[in-house]
Amino acid sequence: MKLHTINTGLFKLDGGAMFGVVPRQMWQKLTTPDSKGMCSWAMRCMLIEDGKQLILIDTGLGNKQDDKFFSHFEPHGEDTLSKSLQNLGYHENDITDVLLTHLHFDHCGGAIVREGEKLLPTFKNATYWSNESHWQWAIHPNAREKASFLKENILPIQESGQLKFIQDGSSEIHPNILIKTVSGHTESMITPHINYKGQTIVYAADLFPSRWHIPIPYVMAYDTRPLLTLSEKEQLLPEAADKNYLLFFEHDPTTEMCSLQNTERGVREKETMRLSEL
Repeated sequence: MKLHTINTGLFKLDGGAMFGVVPRQMWQKLTTPDSKGMCSWAMRCMLIEDGKQLILIDTGLGNKQDDKFFSHFEPHGEDTLSKSLQNLGYHENDITDVLLTHLHFDHCGGAIVREGEKLLPTFKNATYWSNESHWQWAIHPNAREKASFLKENILPIQESGQLKFIQDGSSEIHPNILIKTVSGHTESMITPHINYKGQTIVYAADLFPSRWHIPIPYVMAYDTRPLLTLSEKEQLLPEAADKNYLLFFEHDPTTEMCSLQNTERGVREKETMRLSEL
């Protein structure tokens, strides 16, 4: 079994929204906003290779939206999903499973491509996995999240017949991947716990979008239930520090992963590392 980082490019989001109630004078010491208050964030995915099984976790933004849409998020950088797969010697058709942590556009946009007038699965031979509670939440969106759940990213997955649902606590997709769900950011978001070389790697998705979000109060304004996010972080962090879990960050612009340690200020990052270094 091998794990690979799949970089799909960078995009920009409002710094204030990303750090919630944390004042700008504090968060801008961590990352520098542009003149519009926007900061660059990664869209970092993971490929799990085990024999004939190739499991991709999340797919980034994709490229099928129009220029007006992209102007709001300013995608940039040289990396793309296709290029990162090619660098490992793989093609989209080689992917056997796509695990979507949740259906916000920056996590699932690359799952569907536009071919002429048709919207088709990018990964034609893959099973797409989602959580049923989250799927229902996404296809009947609330007003707060409606702009993040784009029907062209979501409905074609089910129409293709390639969609399956996976439950909290399941290892159905792979024996070394335990499905865990949290609901502070959005309903039933998946945070896979991956057993790799004797360690647990938590694919943090938007529970911890970056290492800067490890402190408990650092919660995004995008979260639908911020107090629940606080509780979910308070529950996971001590366990992660005590059991030497590693956090894999989807949106941190520079840091792929870190270990954790207990400090007088609570759980904080210990060492940063790349997935390839394990």
